[in-house]
Amino acid sequence: MSTRHIDDWRSLPVAHQPPWPDEAALAEATGELAKLPPLVTSWEIETLKSQLAQAARGERFLLQGGDCAESFAECTSDVIANKLKILLQMSLVLVHGTHRPVIRVGRFAGQYAKPRSSSTESRDDQTLPSFYGDNVNRPQFEEAARRPDPWRLLRGYERSAMTLNFIRALVGGGFADLHHPEYWDLGFVQHADRREEYAGLIERISSSLSFMETLSGHNAADLSRVDFFTSHEGLLLNYEAALTRAVPRRQGHWLLSTHFPWIGMRTAQVDEAHVAFFSQIQNPIAVKVGPDMPIADLNTWIKKLLAALHPDDEPGRLTLIHRFGAAKTAEYLPALIEAVQKTQKTVLFVCDPMHGNTRTTADGLKTRRFEDILLELEQTIEVHAALGSVFGGIHIELTGDNVTECTGGARGLRDQDLHEGYRTMVDPRLNAEQALELAMLVARRS
Repeated sequence: MSTRHIDDWRSLPVAHQPPWPDEAALAEATGELAKLPPLVTSWEIETLKSQLAQAARGERFLLQGGDCAESFAECTSDVIANKLKILLQMSLVLVHGTHRPVIRVGRFAGQYAKPRSSSTESRDDQTLPSFYGDNVNRPQFEEAARRPDPWRLLRGYERSAMTLNFIRALVGGGFADLHHPEYWDLGFVQHADRREEYAGLIERISSSLSFMETLSGHNAADLSRVDFFTSHEGLLLNYEAALTRAVPRRQGHWLLSTHFPWIGMRTAQVDEAHVAFFSQIQNPIAVKVGPDMPIADLNTWIKKLLAALHPDDEPGRLTLIHRFGAAKTAEYLPALIEAVQKTQKTVLFVCDPMHGNTRTTADGLKTRRFEDILLELEQTIEVHAALGSVFGGIHIELTGDNVTECTGGARGLRDQDLHEGYRTMVDPRLNAEQALELAMLVARRS
């Protein structure tokens, strides 16, 4: 294992942190956080790690999805339940199509911070701190709203706890019972071709369950509930460090703010603080990989990254989430896979077809073409098949609400339609129709 210490990150360069104006207040707020109960447990984390190891071997499939950035204001029962519903719908399609158990991981219960390209934002003649997410400041372009406030970290912890509590209650109470997938239907998935395909899928799964139970003479009780895990970008290291604990009768340190943290593409420098911190925790971790570096540098970077984060080739430890965009996947993805293969270590490859396909409309709205998202997924499946590697999952920004933020899909949304329901705080998300259509494509091709 690495010779680094859990606090070594504090002496290293740390990227994309908010400009906290009061270090004493930050220390006081994180000190309060360090006294609070953990949000997740080490045994839940170990369960997820073992399932991710199976996905890397092609025995499971990872579905990871949720908001680009959660909002304190949307910590409501309807919003949370709708996100859970669409993830369950997608997993139902993927289980049936891939013939593999699906690992369900939500981008929620902690996705309250986002990296920014610039620490400041200017409008007209005024310059203020950028909006870093609700864990740091507020989106309104006003001086008081944009001032980073470390006490918001505790508000983020509280909303993460409330979200987790509600999800656990729903899942434990039978909300995810595979005997009743009709409970997950979202009323606005209205287009006949998709509804008929999904309804036919429900009928086939129900018939299969009944047949299996008739043969065995037992109720498939383990299908009455499913495992559900949480994830978020581990951006704010002061927050993550405060929720990192030593666990009795277990070795090492465990990040207990989430089951599955990831390192963003902007903070994945091997000699800087984020990699140093995450090298010292026992959780499974993911790293976003994009086309910012030349292909010629991929081999060197991958070798150093795996030496830092995956030194023992521990099953389930490391996931690489590639986000090259439809225009660059065919060029970059083979180079990434081959760079990993040269290390002779096993990682889980997951496709994020969202971030590399972002564009801006003539009206200044960030959006994504659904056709580009599908194209990147199709190319990913083809490249993995050609190189004999495992396509192990998808990472999607989505919502269960009826938004219009990405063009295309069953409704044929156009740029001029986006204003009807454009509500994201940061990046455009798939709505439920588009997300379900995407899952059907993966199921058909896998």
